[in-house]
Amino acid sequence: MLNLERLRTLDALARHGSVSAAADALHVTTSAVSQQLGKLEREINQRLLAKNGRGVRLTDAGRLLSEHAARILSQVELAESDLEAHRGQVVGELRLSAFPTAARGLFPVALRALRAEHPGLRVRSSELEPEQGIAAVVRGDLDLAVVLDWYNKPMPVPDGLVKAPLLDDPAEVAMPAGHRLAGHAEVDLAEFAEDEWITWGEGEFCHEWLMFTLRSKGVEPIVGHRAGETHTQLQLVSAGLGVCIAPLLGRHPVPDGVILVPLTQRVRRHVYVIWRADADRRPSIRAAVEALREAARKAD
Repeated sequence: MLNLERLRTLDALARHGSVSAAADALHVTTSAVSQQLGKLEREINQRLLAKNGRGVRLTDAGRLLSEHAARILSQVELAESDLEAHRGQVVGELRLSAFPTAARGLFPVALRALRAEHPGLRVRSSELEPEQGIAAVVRGDLDLAVVLDWYNKPMPVPDGLVKAPLLDDPAEVAMPAGHRLAGHAEVDLAEFAEDEWITWGEGEFCHEWLMFTLRSKGVEPIVGHRAGETHTQLQLVSAGLGVCIAPLLGRHPVPDGVILVPLTQRVRRHVYVIWRADADRRPSIRAAVEALREAARKAD
């Protein structure tokens, strides 16, 4: 009979691509991963792994069994979800992530409410960028992720995930108090063609959105500084080092010397929470979504 934990190990290797990455995802040692896979090979009397340079790759039998493992584990999760729904109790462990400003703006209120209302639920949270959060939910490393997209640049959501909107987050341009446009009632992005931008990290979704949006206005962006957190960006603006886009969520308090001006074309990012469809009936998922929605209502 196939062992479920060994199938989970094989699934992690197939998803992550290496023994070390599978070990990190499962929170075990690389030796434990190798032992589990070795036992699985002996149980089925077939090789699942082959040498590939310094690493390993799945054999044909390994790929075949990993595909079955993914389906089996999904069915197990669905069964656990149904049993939890039948029991009707919000208990166990819940793992969730959010991008930094959502972690700052939503998690303190939402997680405090979950702890007060559901003391039998253990919540583990982390900060992850939207793409990373989505990938972790797909892999099963997380139960939920708070993610975002922009009004003019959607974030692709893979099949098999459910999403629920939390809030629309308006954004303005943050500029030093002495900036030539600081006294304007509203501004257009095209007016910042000569300004240095303080933006997010290379390759991050929000950075790519800003580059795409500025170029659609005929502006070739001048990137002076990069920072992942809104508060760091605003401190750099306060020092007179450039301008940045400042969404409302999680930006307070705004540093002295920073002026926020709305854009002529209103800019918003859409914040929502995602989870796997096969976990949809879990009371803990529903409780967390409701707590996040309530936190989002308070943040508006």
